[in-house]
Amino acid sequence: DATNTNGSDSKKQRLDESPPSRVLHIRKLPNEVSETEVIALGLPFGKVTNILMLKGKNQAFLELGTEEAAITMVNYYTAVTPQVRNTSVFIQYSNHKELKTDSALNQRAQAVLQAVSAVQDGSSPSSDPGVLDLAPPPSPVLRIIIDNMFYPVTLDVLQQIFSKFGTVMKIITFTKNNQFQALLQFSDPVNAQQAKLSLDGQNIYNSCCTLRIDFSKLVNLNVKYNNDKSRDYTRPDLPTGDGEATNKDHSLLGAISPLSAAAAAAAAAGRVALSGSGVSGVLLASNLNEERVKILYNKKDSALIQLSDGNQAQLAMSHLNGQKVFGKVMRVTLSKHQTVALPREGLDDQLLTRDFSGSPLHRFKKPGSKNFQNIFPPSATLHLSNVRDGMGEEDLRLLFSNSGGTVKAFKFFQDRKMALIQMTSVEEAIQGLMDLHNYDMGGNHHLKVSFSKSTI
Repeated sequence: DATNTNGSDSKKQRLDESPPSRVLHIRKLPNEVSETEVIALGLPFGKVTNILMLKGKNQAFLELGTEEAAITMVNYYTAVTPQVRNTSVFIQYSNHKELKTDSALNQRAQAVLQAVSAVQDGSSPSSDPGVLDLAPPPSPVLRIIIDNMFYPVTLDVLQQIFSKFGTVMKIITFTKNNQFQALLQFSDPVNAQQAKLSLDGQNIYNSCCTLRIDFSKLVNLNVKYNNDKSRDYTRPDLPTGDGEATNKDHSLLGAISPLSAAAAAAAAAGRVALSGSGVSGVLLASNLNEERVKILYNKKDSALIQLSDGNQAQLAMSHLNGQKVFGKVMRVTLSKHQTVALPREGLDDQLLTRDFSGSPLHRFKKPGSKNFQNIFPPSATLHLSNVRDGMGEEDLRLLFSNSGGTVKAFKFFQDRKMALIQMTSVEEAIQGLMDLHNYDMGGNHHLKVSFSKSTI
């Protein structure tokens, strides 16, 4: 609010309050920075049309083709701190509406721009390539290592993030030296170069899951199976590797529309990565079964759900949108609400809103706990834990059959405190989880039920 500007802070506030402009002012750049590195900050958001480096001041002005592109870029970098050479830089709207640069002084920058836009348009630059830092990219394949992986990063998440830079053809994920790694192949080395320039050193989620990106020595990946570890988007017919043909829906989705709901929302918000910090933790779930679910006062088939932060909201959205619950396909989107307000005492809608912050239902309480790696999308196989001594396979099979499903397979872990149980469909498993998570088995033993990534 500009009215309560206090004297000492007024200059700073004025800086932050320039109205949107397609010219951005970038400050605190490291000393040796090149035009190419500054341009790379803007590349994912659209065409960069001009640049002016103020070398002595560690500043630059960057002009984008449209104001929308500049707004998207500023919004994105509000959620994800922009970095150049591992140094945080500051980006804000400039007071200039366009950049007028002296062409003689700015020749080198113009040559870089010409080359970069030629790369983006797929033609060859006409300017003297000797000026450029853009060596031809060695390979369309990137090797990606993920540090500080407190949240699970899946093949689909990588595909969503990297698709912003071009067509992702193939991905292979694996664990090496206890680190999650991936090889990802674009259709063109130029796309790989742009992705590397923009994403290396960025965090996928707020303050964790840092991307470390290099070119791979491989120039082509050979994918044998389409499953959650590897995918060839050009060949939806590949087997899953467990003897069945690919679940057609899944692979075709990958081939036709690589963007899931989460990615579409993220792309719409102009996020390269799915950083949750700029996103509220509130989801809107709709198309629910009115007979079974107690919901928004005037809209009986919708509910607002507040999670502890934006990352968890996006994870829940990407896992749950489109799943069948009580016989209807549930829709989950990010809500425009920042919080869910609790009703005041004595109002008639008190039954419609509940605070779950102290609920015994939470499976993932500790922030950064290793358990966050066990959050999986709904699947037909459920993981059971905290099973009471003396509870046998027959008891558990009976329990889950009674929730309206058919048990296909069952397997105890060695200590018999945990087990896997496989239902005939994902919908049956969702129903079983809703009915029996936190089920009281007596003797203060509450069964814990979550979705598993294994099959029996």
